[in-house]
Formats: sequence, C-alpha cells, structure tokens
Amino acid sequence: MFDFKQAIAQDKAFADSVWEKLDKKLQVMAVRSREKLPYTTENGEHINSYLRGICSWTNGFWPGMMWLLYYGTKNETYRTTAERSEELLDEGLKEYEGLHHDVGFMWQLSAVADYKITGNKASRIRALHAANLLMARYNIRGGFIRAWNDWDEKCEQRGWTIIDCMMNLSLLYWASEEVNDPRYKYVAMAHADKAMEHHIRPDGSVRHIVSFNPENGEFIEALGGQGYDANSSWSRGQAWALYGYAISYMKTGKTAYLDTAKRVAHYFISCVSNDYMPRSDFRAPKEPVIYDSSAGAIAACGLLELARLVPANEGAFYYDAAVKLLKVIDENWCNYTLEEDSILQMCTSSWTQEGLAHRWAHKPLIFGEYYFVEAIYKLKGFDLLFE
Repeated sequence: MFDFKQAIAQDKAFADSVWEKLDKKLQVMAVRSREKLPYTTENGEHINSYLRGICSWTNGFWPGMMWLLYYGTKNETYRTTAERSEELLDEGLKEYEGLHHDVGFMWQLSAVADYKITGNKASRIRALHAANLLMARYNIRGGFIRAWNDWDEKCEQRGWTIIDCMMNLSLLYWASEEVNDPRYKYVAMAHADKAMEHHIRPDGSVRHIVSFNPENGEFIEALGGQGYDANSSWSRGQAWALYGYAISYMKTGKTAYLDTAKRVAHYFISCVSNDYMPRSDFRAPKEPVIYDSSAGAIAACGLLELARLVPANEGAFYYDAAVKLLKVIDENWCNYTLEEDSILQMCTSSWTQEGLAHRWAHKPLIFGEYYFVEAIYKLKGFDLLFE
C-alpha cells in the first residue's frame, strides 16, 4: 500500500506553514463569530446563517472546522466555539420539518466529532437523532434517500436524489458502528448502489440531480441542478462523488465503490491538470471563466483518502494531485488577513445554463473553507475523526 506517512513527511514544511496561518487567523475568527453559524461574508464580516434558516445544509461546517483546529492544537478557544455552535444547531432538531438529507453534513461534523473527541453523551444523542432522520428519508420501494423536501406546490421532489448525499452517508456508517446495527449501513449502501448506477457516467463524470419514480424507483431523467445543464459536469458534484465513494469503500470494503471513486478521480484530475484551478463546471462554455475553489478543496480531501486505499504507485498519483490542488489554493485563493472573516475565496455555489448566479460566484463559502482546513489537517497526519 501507499506509504502515506512517508509522503506527508516530505510535505511537512508546506503543511506546517499553512496550518500555522490557519491557526493564527481562526483563533481570531473563533471569538469574533462565536454566536454565528457562518455561510459567507459581506464586507469582510461573516453573515450569520440564521438568516438562511437554522436547517440550512451548511450549518455544520463552522463547528466542524472548530473541532479540527481544537484536535490539532488543543486550544480551548476552538472547543468553546464548537460547543456553542452545536447548541445553536439544537434549534434545527427541534424544528425538524425543515431538515432534509443534509443532516449528515450538519451533525457528522459537529456532534459526531464532539462525541469522538470529548465523549459528550449529549452529542451522541444528537447525532443518532440526526441519523434516524436520515434513515427515515429512505424510499424502500425506490432504493434511494430522498434529497430535499418540496420547495413549493409546483416543485414536487419525492423522487429526487443528488450526488451530494454520498457525503451524508457517513452519518449512517457511523451510527451503524455506534449502535451495532447493520440497518444503517445497508441503507447507506443501497443508496450508494443506486447513485453509482444512475449518477456516475461511464467516463467518470457525474450527474448532479436524478429524478426517479418514487413508487418503484425507475429512472425518469437527469436534471441540471447546480451545473450548467443536465449533460454537464459540475465540479463540486465530481468532488462529492470522489470523496463519498472513497468513504463508502472504507466503511464497507465493496470494491465497486473503490473503482467508482478512482474513475471519478481520473476524470476530475484530467479536467484540472493544466493548472489545478477547477472551473465551476467542466463542460460549461469557455467564457466566462468561473472557478470553484471549493471543488478543489473537497477533491483534495477525497484524493488523500483514496491514496491510503490503493497500492503504492496508484497512491502516489492521487496524493500528488491532492497536494498540487492544495498548493494552488493556498497560493491563489486564500485570504489570511486577520481583520477579515473567511479564508478560502473564489467558491461558486452554482452556474446554470439559464445564467450565472452572480450573487454566489467567486465568494467565500463556509463549506469550501472547511474542506481546505480538513485537507491540511490530513496532511499534518492527525487522526481521521469525521469519515
């Protein structure tokens, strides 16, 4: 197998340098934004995600980032902010009906991390509650986890799945191990199998949204989602699939998941290998050039995990691509100024054929920042807490 420890030893200077910059800035941000669940910034200041709703899918990334820094530094400032964020998230569990499949993102990175690090039993309960909510979204006849609730009466989404859910499956794998009940793992695998068949194209490109008949699970159509159109290749979706299938292989040992992760990884690398600056959609028109740094950060996390799972020569290929992505991000897309909130710049939420959503193009977005921090955390050689 690939010698991950030897590889990160060679990149120690880079990892240490970036980690030091992250720690210096995040210590300040942790205090300044303690009563917030950040999503993006306005005039250099975090916007509280309460404005988007307590059930917003991004609300777990801030406490997740705090737990990464706490584990890596043992600085109590980070723990205090992480615990406060988890308390704020309790309102989401109380509201309940606004939650959807992204409870994995929300409580895997917050409550599960807290429980693993501190043994906090209240966090264990929160995480198991969220896992059961995710289980309840499984369509038994269809063989998939429903993504969203209906947005309105005109948009019925009972049969929709999105590739992002591959990352939410981590919560089910954890719950299965935690309570020694295989049901959670079986649901996760059933969804992964369905997505592998219908979201992943033969060339390794990925569909964002797929619609199924909710009565029998038959494929209806692929939808454009946050990519340019239904036939495009949204780069963040590629990254979700790459990382998600690597985790599913880690948790199940099913070879098809590893093969899928590798196929998606090869496609992703082929699309960024000119400069390692991911475009928002790999099949969008050449102009305007719209980047998405979050896709690079998420893919780097997945590639580092993939490197651990394969023989030496393969592992070196994935590891080298991950480090190239991270070095480009650090050099071109990071803001380490202490006076401004947010670190990772140039994230893009979506770009559709109907038009670029300028409000969310080339912005700091909390999920991109989280995965950049997680990737550097991995390069530092810290324990894997969150898969």
